[in-house]
Amino acid sequence: MLNIFYNKNLPVVNSVSTVGITWHSYLNGRNPVLILIAATLLLLSSCRSEIVPEPFLPRSEHETYLHSLEQANLIQTAIGHDWKEASENSLSKPVDIKLPFEEQFYLDPKGVEAVGYRFFVLRGKRIEVEITVHSVDSMILFADLFRQSGDSIYEWTHVASADRDSCRLEFEPRRDANYVLRLQPELLRGGRFSVLISEVPSIGFPVKGKNSRSILSFFGDPRDAGRRKHHGVDIFASRHTPVIAPVNANVTRVGEGEVGGRYVWLHDPVRSMNLYFAHLETQEVYRGTSVVAGQVIGTVGNSGNAKTTSPHLHFGIYSRGPVDPYYFIAETNTVPVKIFGDSLFLGEFVRSKRTAFIKYSPDLASRIVDTLDEHSIMKVTALTDNLYRVLLPDGSSGYIRENQVELIRNAIQEKTIPEAIALLESPGKNAVYIDNVKPGEKFTILGKYNEYFYGKTFTGRIGWIPIL
Repeated sequence: MLNIFYNKNLPVVNSVSTVGITWHSYLNGRNPVLILIAATLLLLSSCRSEIVPEPFLPRSEHETYLHSLEQANLIQTAIGHDWKEASENSLSKPVDIKLPFEEQFYLDPKGVEAVGYRFFVLRGKRIEVEITVHSVDSMILFADLFRQSGDSIYEWTHVASADRDSCRLEFEPRRDANYVLRLQPELLRGGRFSVLISEVPSIGFPVKGKNSRSILSFFGDPRDAGRRKHHGVDIFASRHTPVIAPVNANVTRVGEGEVGGRYVWLHDPVRSMNLYFAHLETQEVYRGTSVVAGQVIGTVGNSGNAKTTSPHLHFGIYSRGPVDPYYFIAETNTVPVKIFGDSLFLGEFVRSKRTAFIKYSPDLASRIVDTLDEHSIMKVTALTDNLYRVLLPDGSSGYIRENQVELIRNAIQEKTIPEAIALLESPGKNAVYIDNVKPGEKFTILGKYNEYFYGKTFTGRIGWIPIL
């Protein structure tokens, strides 16, 4: 790996004023006014500074690595340019996924590849990312998280990077937004990898032994014949059920009012949130003290204006106004769908068993982006659920059901070439030339794509020829 070293405290070098020295020699012992003018010129001249570049302050290891390529002029090379372009394309053309999500994927060490996963996150959730590198070689896999800053797919803000040693990343969004996880190895490195992305509630459930099924009144529900809205959730439980602190917090208020009855306020300094617990039967904490997550702070009751209802906890969150607490505490499914595909297919060329459909994303409702004829060639780059992510010969990518493809083991047919024809690296008129197939030579057809056959010559050279 290339390294770059920089000095955060670059010096400012003052220029030497030859004009000032000349004036000082000439005016020694002469008119005081002229001496003052000379001194002023000397001061102005000495204040001019050399132009020193701003120090490079990277936000991530990926950015540092890219900067090192630029400093070494490698970004001007084809491979350096392609590495940077792959990095940008993974953000502008990511795979759309729904959480929880698990995928095994392959990045070709001979190529310059990157993959991006885009997903939507609601405020209140915590996202956990686990990455596994299935490689015996020492390498760096850059894992960076970005938030979409606007409507444009080109406006992304770097949020966090995974720790290189643990290959883990966790974050809690400050607002609802789309995020992209970009994974990219350093140049000329690759192999098999796994990624697991899941979401969990960011704080604990505030009523012991209960879960979101006990929430029977929600944020925004009408109150007082529609004159106001409910600024919290109501969690129903038996009287005296313990109410517990969802986070480590400070007790800011303990009191009683006509509406909330007996209440407790906690302040979460990590998230800058105030937590409100109302209609309590008892209060078990005191103002000015601190509590830890799971500590009992009171019990469920129906004090205040809840006297005519069953015992429940009114739980609210305030951060520059009321915030819907549901997503902060409601449990989510953290187990992704099992992967059914064979990992031996990763990085291998396969062909379709029959007419097959390529979908835009692994979502079941995803749109179809291509229809392939029988025996169409593609390369498997990832496995998720019962799908393979494949790379088509034209450079496009998508998902296909794993039972629609097969490894290329047997020939479809053998064809005798009637006249000399070029063997190409890819199917296209501008493809790289490999060799000539001589007239009368047999060509073993292994598959096809559009107007080209894929196969091997009598000498074992593999490539593409136009369909004859």
